[in-house]
Amino acid sequence: MRSVHRHIEHHRTDRIGWLRAAVLGANDGIVSTASLLLGVAAANISHDSILVTGIAGLVAGAMSMATGEYVSVHSQADTEKSDLTREQNELQKNPIAEKLELAGIYVDRGLDTDLANQVAEKLMEHDALGAHARDELGISDSLSARPVQAALASATSFAIGAALPLAVAALAPVQFMIHWVSGTSLFFLAILGGIAARVGGANVFMGAWRVTFWGLLAMATTAGAGVLFSRLLDP
Repeated sequence: MRSVHRHIEHHRTDRIGWLRAAVLGANDGIVSTASLLLGVAAANISHDSILVTGIAGLVAGAMSMATGEYVSVHSQADTEKSDLTREQNELQKNPIAEKLELAGIYVDRGLDTDLANQVAEKLMEHDALGAHARDELGISDSLSARPVQAALASATSFAIGAALPLAVAALAPVQFMIHWVSGTSLFFLAILGGIAARVGGANVFMGAWRVTFWGLLAMATTAGAGVLFSRLLDP
């Protein structure tokens, strides 16, 4: 009897949850902190005040990212849990109708009716709720909501991202701080965008360009606002 060897493929869908949160956090950390530093620096604030503002922005931003991500993803998890509970009740009340419903899904995907019924029956014998969760509701282990993981990834990545322009602002010569922070932040964003695209299997150049462009726009806008308001408040 010939042995059957499984062909194992490695896909990137299991990275979606933490990758999205980590990239969003790091990107937001770099952009918001660099923009904040440039905005107050453009308003001719003292160097110490700029650094204090940056540290406050780092802490506040990390906590905000963690809270927002946790609440958002937890809402998704609650919805998934509710749907699974409802589906479990339906399976207990009317398993025949649920099997026909599952078979109908497979027919729509290209199986003939007899084969679809056989597949539905076998899958429901193995794991009825899992089959309906995956094929009817679109819920799977790799894509399910994980609030704590998302919150920790967002907060940590934000803090790391924010620390980069903040460190540059602390170490760069005061008279050239704006140039150093803006230039290095764009470099950091390009690296981040390229890495995220690489890990996600997308085009590296486009990923780097997309993140860098929007970061440049955010920093330029904030710096312009700092100059404008400094002139309005101290004409």
